[in-house]
Amino acid sequence: MSEINKKMYIGVVVSDKMEKTVVVECQRAFKHEKFQKIVKTVKKYKVHDEESRAKAGDTVEFYEGAPKSKTKYMYLHRIIS
Repeated sequence: MSEINKKMYIGVVVSDKMEKTVVVECQRAFKHEKFQKIVKTVKKYKVHDEESRAKAGDTVEFYEGAPKSKTKYMYLHRIIS
């Protein structure tokens, strides 16, 4: 597959209640353009997990790919811990 060239994200699984899908919370920090202050934002992604291996609380690595459904376009690469 060509997932090696895609940008990888790291996040924590917050929900594993759906079939073949986990909700992953991804946090990023950046410097605000006007106020020059470090701002942290959190975004939740629905990640496709074919074998349903990831459980709530796991740290996972995932990548962006072709849309699987209306809101799901991320795919699980590996479980870190």
